[in-house]
Amino acid sequence: MSLNITIRPETDDDTAAIHDITVAAFADLEISNHTEQFIVEALRLAHALTVSLVAEVDGRLVGHIAFSPITLSDGTKGWYGLGPVSVAPDCQRQGIGTALIEEGLSRLKKLGAHGCCLVGHPEYYPRFGFRNRPELTLDGVPPYAFFALSYDSTYPTATVTFHEAFAADISPK
Repeated sequence: MSLNITIRPETDDDTAAIHDITVAAFADLEISNHTEQFIVEALRLAHALTVSLVAEVDGRLVGHIAFSPITLSDGTKGWYGLGPVSVAPDCQRQGIGTALIEEGLSRLKKLGAHGCCLVGHPEYYPRFGFRNRPELTLDGVPPYAFFALSYDSTYPTATVTFHEAFAADISPK
């Protein structure tokens, strides 16, 4: 059975549902610090969500993906970070995450992005063209879990820094 998935930009009315989906999506993930919902909120407050999309199935919000600017130590511009990406647990493994990633990458490319980086599962992200690139590193992350995708097949030699919102680790007051 194939789902009728609608991907669209987030709206102000989506923020509570995005929070809840993100919490649920990462709740049982052992490698998570369980701060992803705070990262999304901090990116939103900092106006650093370059692309923020939601997935709907039958009018229900079931997924979210965020892309934000990253800094490269060599000064290269136009690169973005993917994440977090969240899908409601009861809707995982049904193509929703794939749809969000593909649409998000397409929109980034249309915006003139040069590339995208992420921290993720080594068996999942290569299907989208992401590769481990020795010339790009992220401090504190093992190379097998750090991925990059270039839209023009060139890769800078640099250390990547994600937006400061990725240090968000406190709950709202």
